[in-house]
Amino acid sequence: MTGEESSTTLGVVVPRSRVRTTLRRRWARVRESLPAIVQIVVAATAAFAFAHFVLGHPVPLLAATVTVSSLGLVRDARPWRVAETVAGMLVGILLAEVVLLVAGAGWWQIALAMFVTLVVARFLSPQPGFALAAVVQSLIALVLVTGAPFVRLLDGAIGGAAALLVTALIPRTLRRTELRDADELFDAFDVATATIVRALRRGDRARAERGLERARALQTYVDAWSGSLESGQEVARISPFLRRQRTELERHARVRAAMDLATRNLRVVARRAAYLCADGQPRAVPADLLAEIERGAGLVRDALDDVAAEPAARATLAALAVRLDPAQILPDGNIGELNLVAAMRPLTVDLLVATGMPFAEAQALLPRV
Repeated sequence: MTGEESSTTLGVVVPRSRVRTTLRRRWARVRESLPAIVQIVVAATAAFAFAHFVLGHPVPLLAATVTVSSLGLVRDARPWRVAETVAGMLVGILLAEVVLLVAGAGWWQIALAMFVTLVVARFLSPQPGFALAAVVQSLIALVLVTGAPFVRLLDGAIGGAAALLVTALIPRTLRRTELRDADELFDAFDVATATIVRALRRGDRARAERGLERARALQTYVDAWSGSLESGQEVARISPFLRRQRTELERHARVRAAMDLATRNLRVVARRAAYLCADGQPRAVPADLLAEIERGAGLVRDALDDVAAEPAARATLAALAVRLDPAQILPDGNIGELNLVAAMRPLTVDLLVATGMPFAEAQALLPRV
């Protein structure tokens, strides 16, 4: 066996580099989940302890299970989503309590409670998770028949309150997650743009098609950033510890909205570039213009971390916008080349808006055509 290999217990030889990569990925997953783990442990323990030691409930299991299920390990723990999950679980517990009072405990009562819970939950909410949360807690309440009537419902309410409270008092590392998602979008935007630039410089249709594919894939990154950003904004509204981040998150929301439009317009540019590259002729002028747009997007990215960098990004993109007259830039260009340059105009406007310039002002910078 070489130094680059290691053997598993089943006798399968696996490269050590792959093992190290797998371990790093798993530890990264643990690190990313640590804030959520701390949140869940604190909330569930507090809910259980309060119900048991303060209220005297003998086995307040539902106080802990409602807390754990409502918070979960997903990074998008928005307050309204936590509240919606809690509501679903309380509906399930309430219906289980009613069945216990009316029909008692037993196997057919469990079937009845499950049926009623699922029907009511589907009536109340279109979300499948709502119904599943309700029926699981209903089952637990029916199996765990202890204490006076509606004690389990009180335990569930305590668990839900603990989940909502800890969402505000021990927020997850939303800002770091949001900035990472933003970086991933800008990285992908840069790669897609650079691919199109190289294709235009060489008249490489295959490369242009790859650029188009990468531009089309940008929506996934936009959606990921939108999710983490909206989650951060909602938690910041209720958390006393995140008040100072609200203004910054609002600025990021403006950049995210502008970049959503920019990715759509980049797809238009990519389609026109792919069409032009079909003849195999290099087109240096459009390539240079798109390279300037790429640099401008990089400055927008820098300004995301440091608002003081916004003026430089705005000035760079404004200097480009005033020159984007297709007929002036390519006086001898064919219709395809002129359309390509024209497609860069709204893309530049989107990036200017991302720097904080009003849309009307950004659009006014463009030469009349």
